[in-house]
Amino acid sequence: MTTSDSNGALSPTSPLGVEIGALQGGDADLGQYAGRVVLVVNVASKCGLTPQYAGLEKLHERYAEQGFTVLGVPCNQFMGQEPGSADEIAAFCSATYGITFPMTEKAEVNGDGRHPLYERLTGFADAEGHSGDIRWNFEKFLVGRDGEVVARFSPQTEPDAPELVAAVEARLG
Repeated sequence: MTTSDSNGALSPTSPLGVEIGALQGGDADLGQYAGRVVLVVNVASKCGLTPQYAGLEKLHERYAEQGFTVLGVPCNQFMGQEPGSADEIAAFCSATYGITFPMTEKAEVNGDGRHPLYERLTGFADAEGHSGDIRWNFEKFLVGRDGEVVARFSPQTEPDAPELVAAVEARLG
């Protein structure tokens, strides 16, 4: 099943069709990324995997002009590793890692309060067959230009891992 119609509109099941706030207020307008390749990542500032921010920014910068975007989704569900306010998160990301990719408001990725964005993402299995709940901070979902989830990567998969880069490049054409 594709997630866009002949006019390029996103299907009702596309993760890019959900509403979510931007980190610094307002609507993140995920629909603006239709036609782009998007890597959605649940992020946290106080996690052992937090240094992945640097690799995510490099990936974003490397492929942005070809139609690629990293989208960070702060989440505090894993041992309270994203406790800050929106302003604190933005300041940390900017000062520590020079983050320029877009970030959403904090969202729950698991459980009864799971954000609709993650309702649409978590049904997709990774290469090892894992689907369902997010395992930890920095789990990654690759969304193709048509709004369809095309790959899922474990939290331990670094942003410059050959399999992740190959998947991005394949979708960019």
